[in-house]
Amino acid sequence: MKDIKDSKLFTPYKMGPVTLRNRVIRSAAFESMGKDFAPTQALKDYHVSVARGGVGMTTLAYASINRSGISFNSQLWLRDEIIPALKDITDAVHKEGAAVGVQIGHCGNMTHWSTAGCFPVSASNGFNLYSPTFHRKLKPAELKEFAKDFGKAVITAHDAGFDSVEVHAGHGYLISQFLSPWTNRRRDEFGGSLENRMRFMNMCLEEVMEQAARHNMAVLVKHNMEDGFRSGIQVPESIEIAKQIEKFGVHGVVLSSGFVSRAPMAVMRGRIPTKTMGYYMGWNEWLQKIVVSLFGQWMIKQYDFEECFFLENAKKFRAALKGPLVYVGGLVSREGVERVLDEGFEMVQMARALINDPAFVNKMLEGDFSTRSGCDHKDYCIARMYSVDMKCCHHCENLPRVIRKELNL
Repeated sequence: MKDIKDSKLFTPYKMGPVTLRNRVIRSAAFESMGKDFAPTQALKDYHVSVARGGVGMTTLAYASINRSGISFNSQLWLRDEIIPALKDITDAVHKEGAAVGVQIGHCGNMTHWSTAGCFPVSASNGFNLYSPTFHRKLKPAELKEFAKDFGKAVITAHDAGFDSVEVHAGHGYLISQFLSPWTNRRRDEFGGSLENRMRFMNMCLEEVMEQAARHNMAVLVKHNMEDGFRSGIQVPESIEIAKQIEKFGVHGVVLSSGFVSRAPMAVMRGRIPTKTMGYYMGWNEWLQKIVVSLFGQWMIKQYDFEECFFLENAKKFRAALKGPLVYVGGLVSREGVERVLDEGFEMVQMARALINDPAFVNKMLEGDFSTRSGCDHKDYCIARMYSVDMKCCHHCENLPRVIRKELNL
């Protein structure tokens, strides 16, 4: 067995213009710690704790490129007004020796008029039952402006002190809504064939890579290996999309899966506690609160958790692609991380292990191959993160009886 301090995990990695001190990235799982689309002290404190805990890079999640892409008040909207507050976070993270990135994207038909300030938009007209909301398709001229907004977001991120951006092209958000045949029913040059469905993604990546080169920033792209249901993207077509992403010279493709408006738990795996989810929803969402609490366990497809749950699919992409790949999905132990890196992936991302214990990376360094996170996959953090802040149930005191019963605490 290799020595703990000589493994690939704790070697530096040059991710384009950025050198990470090790191969672990805190993935862009939504923290729900913003307020009025701006960062808060809680958001800063959490990412500083993760940086202090040993990650190579931490990632602020779910930042929208413009106002129309916002789903939650607690979500970030990248704009000049919040640069000083973001700079305060990036400076603090850098002092702990970690790099810091920000995920940029647009929620598309997962938005609401109250947050986005406009009628929700998507690849096609329709109704999103998950939100729930009606949405309209974007016009070609609007798509050009949205692509430019992705480029502007890179400039804002640079000015705020970030080392990298992660373009969210998966999980059923706007770029993904164009890529997936389930949400893209257009009959113009942006719909139909895979080449057409990739057109908006290509426009966005052109803008991102141009600005990243000018501002010496690294670029990752989060990509769906599959949508998680029959009428969505499957692995063979997804490999072709990944090859196209690779042509842009990105510094890593993050391999994920799932579609928040159709197969949300395909993203994270595990059995979501739906009564807990309903409990934290506000009464302004009274209909969703009742439906999720009573019928959520049948509405949301459940998956049993297993460590490294995306690895078999991810290996197909490793065999087909030449560029750097980032594995994410079910990493909760040192043995699991080593297994993934030994398969040829350059970096790994994790979230739930670091929600449970921000110092998990340091503990892996100080421990041995049996080192394991305290996360037991009850997914309480997921159930509450879209209504209140992200938090592990093991760090919460005086949880209501209904929650303790559902979680078997």
